[in-house]
Amino acid sequence: MSHYYSEEPSTPLKTKTIEVCLRGHCFKFITASGVFSFGKLDRGTELLIESMLLERNWRVLDLGCGYGAIGIVASRFVDYVVMTDVNRRAVSTARKNLKINGVRNAEVRWGGLYDPVVGEKFDSIITNPPVHAGMGLLREIVINAPRHLNDGGLLQLVVKTKQGARRIRSLMEESFTEVRELAKGSGYRVYAGIA
Repeated sequence: MSHYYSEEPSTPLKTKTIEVCLRGHCFKFITASGVFSFGKLDRGTELLIESMLLERNWRVLDLGCGYGAIGIVASRFVDYVVMTDVNRRAVSTARKNLKINGVRNAEVRWGGLYDPVVGEKFDSIITNPPVHAGMGLLREIVINAPRHLNDGGLLQLVVKTKQGARRIRSLMEESFTEVRELAKGSGYRVYAGIA
């Protein structure tokens, strides 16, 4: 399977630690060059985190976790989180962030898309998808999500309004029984597809 994003980033490794408060909790994140949103929490991810639906007994997949912000915040509100990324630098950075935030109910796995979770089901898959990797990859994320969701499970994602939000929504409408817009702002939309 070919990927549009890098397994081994070629940029020299630099790190920058940031502190953010989200959903009533404060976190410290190491960010790394060659990993999405170096040195900051991007606005799309922040909108997704603030509006994502979570239930205490859920098992959640943070797909394409980057340095781990979505999964680490979710871990405060759900039973268990599996975080995955194809980028090895993202995986090692996210593992460090689990430790510095004292997270014990989450793990980080390396691999592309759903490869690290073959045969597993979740109550929600949450992602800020790599739009720059192309529509083909986004399509794979959306159409393969239902087979990794429990009945009534949710695919929750954020997309830039001007970078294919309408196309993503119609893709979700083909694959899910219902699609809701959870939030919009700062040029982004957050959608939830119900399996």
